[in-house]
Amino acid sequence: MKLQSTYIHLRSVRFHAFIGVGEQERKVGNEYLLDLRLGYPFTRAIETDDVEDTLNYADVFETVRQTIARPTRLLEHAAGNIVHALEEQYPKIESIDLTLTKLNPPMGADCAGASVELHLKRTQLEPYTNTETGK
Repeated sequence: MKLQSTYIHLRSVRFHAFIGVGEQERKVGNEYLLDLRLGYPFTRAIETDDVEDTLNYADVFETVRQTIARPTRLLEHAAGNIVHALEEQYPKIESIDLTLTKLNPPMGADCAGASVELHLKRTQLEPYTNTETGK
């Protein structure tokens, strides 16, 4: 068989962050879940068993943790910041599928959360510009 694609996943990673339009959300924060799938060419690691030949998911987590710690007003903006940080830190990433879910959103509904999803491939990653940094 021929290997078609390789992905690194971080599933249901929980963060406490300060994302929200309302002042209260930016003061006390809320709980968020992140699901992340990164297309990454780690076929060499299959043969070598060397972490240098893959994408270290602990390092990916740290990049996401530092990025989501910055307060923002919109879930969409926070998700975009994460994408930009990952693209900048790991230029070999071929695709990103990201879902960021705000648990218990303040909207008066009994729901599991409100989410945004981003799906990007290498050709889409290149022109992305972060409005905070202009990069």
